[in-house]
Amino acid sequence: MNQLALASAALLLESLIGYPTFLQNAWGHPVQWMGRLISFLDDGLNDEEAQPQQNRSSGVLAMVVLIAVCALPALAVQYALTKLPYGYVLNVLLAIPFIAQHSLGQHVEAVAKALSQSTEAGRSEVSKIVGRDVTSLNQAGIAKAALESLAENASDGIVAPIFWYALLGLPGIVAYKAINTADSMIGHKSEKYLHFGWAAAKLDDLVNLPASRLTGLLFVVAAYANGKAAAQNAWRTMRRDAPKHNSPNAGWPEAAMAGALGLQFGGARDYDGETLMLPTMGSGRSPAGVKDIEDGLSLFRNAMALLIALGAILAIAL
Repeated sequence: MNQLALASAALLLESLIGYPTFLQNAWGHPVQWMGRLISFLDDGLNDEEAQPQQNRSSGVLAMVVLIAVCALPALAVQYALTKLPYGYVLNVLLAIPFIAQHSLGQHVEAVAKALSQSTEAGRSEVSKIVGRDVTSLNQAGIAKAALESLAENASDGIVAPIFWYALLGLPGIVAYKAINTADSMIGHKSEKYLHFGWAAAKLDDLVNLPASRLTGLLFVVAAYANGKAAAQNAWRTMRRDAPKHNSPNAGWPEAAMAGALGLQFGGARDYDGETLMLPTMGSGRSPAGVKDIEDGLSLFRNAMALLIALGAILAIAL
């Protein structure tokens, strides 16, 4: 079966069932397995007392080992499945754990529900999906944090893995997820990972580049559901503000969503007692609330439906 058709089927099925809880309880999650391997490589190869270039080389080696250990078995499994009568069904099922559409929607919905009850409940829920310090966030800050997370994770949690699955099959989606997980664990610019995590951070930037732009475009098209003006504002905001973001990728979906919803993202964020000032995305209003989260979820779901349809259309056409 066409790989694009498999990608659309995987995205559709994952949106309905997600990663089943009984599998999570029985076996854990593949990303957790990747995390253990990354921790093992970190412990064994990351020498903070080594010269910067040596530690950077160790980080490159860690990424080579990580990708090989994760992607080569996936390649073997994919080849074996081609020999089975309905192996493509198993191929789709094996891709599902690496897509986060179902869980992302649930987590952001939980923030909206909790925030409608109290600010404290909203803080508790949003802390599960963002890395920033949430203790000082008011209602508007919580809503914007949830929406910024929704926009960014739509790209690196859904569109990017599906993109690499459509392009390279199981090895592609597994390798992508390994790189993305490594970036989240060792790719930040702390003293410990400044050099060792360099390769993880650079690779993650590279593999997310096409999906971040595609996600932004999906948000622009999905914004037409709210009228032509919303879509035009999403397009203008993305083109103007996305390049200003500290990340080469996160700005594209964030700016597009901000423009579509008439909001302003970015500004001050607190991490481990340090306040960072991020460029603003969008020129709309800064205050946000529960209704904005609900509108953002609608935009997100419409964009993901467009992605499924796009994959299906291309599968038929190609």
